[in-house]
Amino acid sequence: MLLFVLSADSPSTTGESYRTMTLNPRSEKTVFPIIFAISLAHLLNDAVQSVIPAIYPILKDQLTLSFTQIGLITLAFQMTSSILQPFVGRYADRHPSPYALTAGMCISLCGLFILAYADSFPMIILAVSVVGMGSSIFHPEASRVAQMAAGPRKGLSQSIFQVGGNGGSAFGPLLAALIIIPYGQGAVVWFAIALIAGAIVVSYVGRWYAKILRNTLAAKAKSRIGTLSLSERQIRNAMIVLVVLTFSKQFYLASMTSYFTFFLIDKFGITIRDSQLCLFAFLAASAIGIIAGGWVGDKIGRKYVIWGSILGAAPFAMLMPYVGLYATVALSVAVGLIISSAFSAILVFATELKPAHIGTIAGLFFGLSFGLGGVGAAFFGWLAELTDITFVFHVSSFLPLLGIVAWLLPDLKKQKG
Repeated sequence: MLLFVLSADSPSTTGESYRTMTLNPRSEKTVFPIIFAISLAHLLNDAVQSVIPAIYPILKDQLTLSFTQIGLITLAFQMTSSILQPFVGRYADRHPSPYALTAGMCISLCGLFILAYADSFPMIILAVSVVGMGSSIFHPEASRVAQMAAGPRKGLSQSIFQVGGNGGSAFGPLLAALIIIPYGQGAVVWFAIALIAGAIVVSYVGRWYAKILRNTLAAKAKSRIGTLSLSERQIRNAMIVLVVLTFSKQFYLASMTSYFTFFLIDKFGITIRDSQLCLFAFLAASAIGIIAGGWVGDKIGRKYVIWGSILGAAPFAMLMPYVGLYATVALSVAVGLIISSAFSAILVFATELKPAHIGTIAGLFFGLSFGLGGVGAAFFGWLAELTDITFVFHVSSFLPLLGIVAWLLPDLKKQKG
């Protein structure tokens, strides 16, 4: 999948300067209403998606599932969310689809209804797979829209877009604790309201997107070019480093989002409801931290944000398995605040390396995020079966140390000509 992106329209001669297309900040404006609208749609979409891990304790008890089966559910969801995304993004680069966002929401709605009435492990797998397919259509195009509306504030725009998703991921478990846990699995259907509202919002965004395409503003923007003094090999190496960083971040987040509640219940004996509230605190901190990452990245360069956000979370993550309940929650909040800024910085950094393929790059990194998260969830579920959930958190706490490889990234602020 990575080679598929790196080989697309790359210069054939090693050492040749790679010419990149950039927007002229003096002539391009940031369209904040569109950015906030697509962020709201991201919030609604991801709130529904976050219901899936939030109801794991209910599904585990009701269907007598094992930790391995819990991991396989996450794997099915994450893989269907990830495999299609680079191809959807590549298609969007060639054939922009203003109303693909609405289609993605409607497909997720179908999956949600299946999930509400699923009464077996195979039906749960089917339900989350359909939701994942809707997600794979939504994310590349939504990220592309955020980039088109960004003007000179690409980092801030992606952060606003991402914080919508993080906010949805944070509110999903909270709403699950308030709605689904008291009333059972069937209450999942109430989340259909969020997807219907999201479809209405993205239809407004789609009309703006279609107008931009009719006016060919995107084509005019691509006529203004700058230069990065990076060879094809340097760009490929930088992309590989970004993939390694995405791996470390998503594997660690997989342990938190899928098993943090089980860890708290097992170690401290708290209730399911209280564990969901603790997960909400972690995810809410992630939503808050992501905005600062985008703003700082626009100011000082995204390389330093990436390096500091992943490696900087390591000390807090490594302390978490050894402290009490309140300190564990406090450390999880610190980790969420720090590590959350990495993804938007990684995504914008990658699109600056390959600016003619924004949809493809967005699809690749969103796909990697979902796919690696799914593999991580399955792996940690298998590991929990062999050992115990506390051991999982001891192992996963070392993953942010891989953030050290961010130092190998080129400084694009210095490279731009």
